[in-house]
Amino acid sequence: MSILPRRVQPVRRPLAFGLLALALLAPLSASAQEDTGKEAPAKDPETGFVMADGWKMVKSNCTACHSAKLVTQNHGTRERWAYLIHWMQDTQGLWQFPEDIENTILDYLAKYHGPKDEYRRQPLPPEARPDNPYKQVTDASG
Repeated sequence: MSILPRRVQPVRRPLAFGLLALALLAPLSASAQEDTGKEAPAKDPETGFVMADGWKMVKSNCTACHSAKLVTQNHGTRERWAYLIHWMQDTQGLWQFPEDIENTILDYLAKYHGPKDEYRRQPLPPEARPDNPYKQVTDASG
């Protein structure tokens, strides 16, 4: 016989069922990984970069000026990453890369930080966006 009042006892049941469900589901996620035959790629604990071809080149060149988070939170095509690198070279003082180093960096960024197929929500179409209150209007009359 329990020393808890009868009305308190059912509160423990959902917790027990939740823990049981968690214990049963944990092996499923591990076996699902085995079924695909692919393990999650190892990530550098310092930067979060996937440790694959080119990651050290990206780490040494990109994190010299900014946080690795600036890289890992962004996604784009190879062309978009090339544009960003050239913009940083033109406006932010980033050094010029030899062609082979730039290609290594772009290959890595395009593969591991390429465009995302899914978003938290889809972007709004331009007609559904509110007016920009900070838009600069120039007076053509002079």
